[in-house]
Amino acid sequence: MEINRQKKAELLQRAVKHIDIKSHDPRGLINAYKEMSFSARELGRACEIYEGMLEDNGCTIILTIAGSTSAAGCMQIYVDLVRHNMVDIIVATGATVVDMDFFEALGFRHYRGTQFADDGQLRDLYIDRIYDTFIDEEELQHCDRTIREIADGMPPRPYSSREFISEMGRWLTANPAHAVKSDSLVQVAYERGVPIFCPAFSDSSAGFGLVAHQVARPD
Repeated sequence: MEINRQKKAELLQRAVKHIDIKSHDPRGLINAYKEMSFSARELGRACEIYEGMLEDNGCTIILTIAGSTSAAGCMQIYVDLVRHNMVDIIVATGATVVDMDFFEALGFRHYRGTQFADDGQLRDLYIDRIYDTFIDEEELQHCDRTIREIADGMPPRPYSSREFISEMGRWLTANPAHAVKSDSLVQVAYERGVPIFCPAFSDSSAGFGLVAHQVARPD
């Protein structure tokens, strides 16, 4: 079935913008939260704990990330944490690493949509939905093919998620023409030597690229 390009373009107009926490000073708000109740006070307490971790040179800081927060506009925060040596290790979902971050590193975007969209229509338009966020499925397939290209260039042996994601970062660094977004989490973590672990790496768009790589292998 032919895709209605005009309708698709209408739905993919307003890109999600990642918040730049450096342009704000939230300390006053956080301090006010400490005097409140429920989740607000817990957030204030969490900030105190994190501050103590940063001051303790013997503390290893592990950042865990869910993919939905990355698509929602928090990715720049994670990049800044790595760039400013505030994180030692990252544990993330495959969606965070591939469908969100690496996808945008290739120059693609996530778009503001609605959770009330007609999913049947989105399917016909090759648009994926993450709650109220849209992704162009055709662009995501390009991301899959790039994952396969990276895998094709690696010596055949078992790889951990940390090794493969590091290779993704190396590929972005070595191919600036393809790394449209130069401050992606995968690339910055590679350049800073911060390992990224993904317990279910193939449970993401990367799985399609890895399967295509394995099917095409001559052996």
